[in-house]
Amino acid sequence: MKHAYLALSLATILNTPLNAFAAEESKTTKDGAIERIEVAGQVIKSQGLSVKNATVDGPFGDNLALQDIARSVTPISSELIEQLNITTLQDVLAVSPNTYSASGFGAPSLPTIRGQLGELFQDGTRRQAGNNGFGVPLSFNSIEQIDVVKGAPPVLFGSSQRNGGFVNLHSKKASTDESKGKATVSAGRWDQYSVLVDYSAPIVKDKVGFRVSAEHIDNGSYYDFSGTKSDSLFASLRVLPDDKSSWDINFELYQVEFTDNAGINRPTQALIDNGLYITGQGVQANGSTVPAAGSIISPTGQVKIDRSTVLTDPDNQNEATTYLLHSIYKRELSNNASIKNITYFQHLQREEIAQNSFVEIIDGADTAQNRTELTYLWNSDQQTIFAFDVRYNRVLGYSQFTTEADLPIDLTGPLSNRRIPLTDVQQARLIEISPGVFVSPGGQYDINNDGSGDFNLSDTTDSRSWQTGFAIQQDSDWTDKFHTSVGYRIDFYDVDAHDPIAPEGEIAARDSINDKLHSGQISFNYRLNGDYTTYGAASYNEATSNSMAGGTSLGGDNTISAQNFSTENTLVEFGLKYAPTDSDWYADGAVFSQRRSLRNRDGSNTGIRTTGFESQVFYDAYPYWLSAGYSYIDARYDNSASSQDSAQVADAFDNSRPDIIEGTSVGAPSFTAFAPSNTRVQGIPEQSFSFNGNYSINSKWQTGFSGLYTKSYPLDFLATVKIRDQYTLNVNTSYAFTPSTKLRLDVNNVTNQKNWRPVFEGGYFGATLAFPELPINAKLTLTHNF
Repeated sequence: MKHAYLALSLATILNTPLNAFAAEESKTTKDGAIERIEVAGQVIKSQGLSVKNATVDGPFGDNLALQDIARSVTPISSELIEQLNITTLQDVLAVSPNTYSASGFGAPSLPTIRGQLGELFQDGTRRQAGNNGFGVPLSFNSIEQIDVVKGAPPVLFGSSQRNGGFVNLHSKKASTDESKGKATVSAGRWDQYSVLVDYSAPIVKDKVGFRVSAEHIDNGSYYDFSGTKSDSLFASLRVLPDDKSSWDINFELYQVEFTDNAGINRPTQALIDNGLYITGQGVQANGSTVPAAGSIISPTGQVKIDRSTVLTDPDNQNEATTYLLHSIYKRELSNNASIKNITYFQHLQREEIAQNSFVEIIDGADTAQNRTELTYLWNSDQQTIFAFDVRYNRVLGYSQFTTEADLPIDLTGPLSNRRIPLTDVQQARLIEISPGVFVSPGGQYDINNDGSGDFNLSDTTDSRSWQTGFAIQQDSDWTDKFHTSVGYRIDFYDVDAHDPIAPEGEIAARDSINDKLHSGQISFNYRLNGDYTTYGAASYNEATSNSMAGGTSLGGDNTISAQNFSTENTLVEFGLKYAPTDSDWYADGAVFSQRRSLRNRDGSNTGIRTTGFESQVFYDAYPYWLSAGYSYIDARYDNSASSQDSAQVADAFDNSRPDIIEGTSVGAPSFTAFAPSNTRVQGIPEQSFSFNGNYSINSKWQTGFSGLYTKSYPLDFLATVKIRDQYTLNVNTSYAFTPSTKLRLDVNNVTNQKNWRPVFEGGYFGATLAFPELPINAKLTLTHNF
């Protein structure tokens, strides 16, 4: 007679799962019933560090295998997050091609994908983020997987603002079947400390579970007058009412104090290549040495500047508090139908008051979204997803950036060089909202009736918007090998904005706008054989341009610009994915052409066209793990205008010291608009290469490495200054004292390279600022699982 197979699982040691199965078989012989048991063992070599077996939920449907998604995607598991020491959005470059980013003023709040800012989603809903990437740092306390997707968000996610690509963060989930926990403590160079405690347990076994995770960070900094202090509390409840439904509810409270780090100004080629900084404070036409537009510097010398000397100030205030709520409910309605409902709410408050006259105060930003998706399976080959989406956003914020001036500042001088006290004339063009704090009004007014506005405008607004979307996606299996997906969405926008601080005696400016935005996508997958799948995808997306926290500000004519709703984005992508079932390898490659709009600092949109190639390779088989990624991108202005804070760094100087720099005496900052062209976009390396590896010396001891190479690229529009070819190499090792306790050492930039990055996306400050990357540094991390 025959018996059923019995599956056995063995314990996991140091991320090296070893699975065994027992096959039981008996025979009946002529002499009698003698049962013979044969036990066979097979080692499963995967360490959970490859993307090959990952499933992706959300953007294109649920539980999709990587090779079945017609886009370039890199899912980063919790094991991979730990292995690569990912702590910021910039770190995803270590594993995902074409994600090189600017520094984001030292606190990036958005990803950069294919040369442009991308969107940030969590559990399928778009999070509040910064104004052009500068915003609140991201806490990873609540995250257990990161999906990096190239190209505009799909129709299920709807119209957004940024279209280079997006990151979808997956929240941690509570366990309903076992109790487990983790405590992590780390200490690094420059007094950087963090502690995290994460615990999950069932309340009602197999029915209800909870999870709580708390993280505290207290980081000093290599950079002068810099640091980060934050606290994050995450709580999750998972409810399984029956075998056909699930409900996950997540909440996070996050508070952070951080530094706006503008890097080093005056980025000449001598600074980039040799660390040489030109000294001398800029002087206004009236003789004042307070930094201001049009100031001119007479060079007084050239010195080696310490790379930690950056544009920061000990008296700056910069803090934020946010809380988020996510609810994800799924239910199988029948054998043919299922429903998913996602609800999201976020509240944000932020205050930055800087000594260089920059102010950004978000006095309350609330975003709520609810999306319902109905999936209907007509038969085994045809599936339709219907989605209804409503999103509400309200922002009350105050801003002032019109009197900043970075190039005139001599960083080697006293702190007073960096400070910009406003003159009576400047204050008259602003509004005082608290003692000594001046911001722009949210509209323009002609107080003296001379036919021109009397105020400086920035992003101040009290705005509300409703976005209502309807989407449909049809997935079809025409044969065992050929699959197509077609989707369409329409979004209705209803936006109202008014000035919250109109000058005394003036009627507050107000405007509203209604618009419809369309998006569509089509893709195919063709399985060449069991190992190879080829795909093609095309999408069209109409997006918005918003200001801080997703709000909408009035223009100089006191209206909402229709251009905010006219950013058209297109994508064409073809790729090949290699995912063999009987091998430890995974590889994919894609060629793409993307046209998208980039929001400028003045609210206008600049068209950019990118073409390129990207590829990633993974090998995961104990005791080895390897990955590599390569990117080529040709990013050019699409016969489109551009602008910079100043045309070139030489404009800030006179020509009194041609032995140091041949200055033009234009003065700086001097806002410069460049004529439409097909010039290469500044601040983006044409080629980059990343590689990672890990080797388990034995069951307790592991060692690993990671590296990044970027090819030379222009820092400014006119390509007067270039960041040369550069690389970074990191190494790590870990030792498990017990199966539950592990100590890890990371040494970053082990060769102590003096590398640079742009400060701001889009190249606006390319002739003004450059960000010095960290020198060699180390961090110890102790992890205990319980």
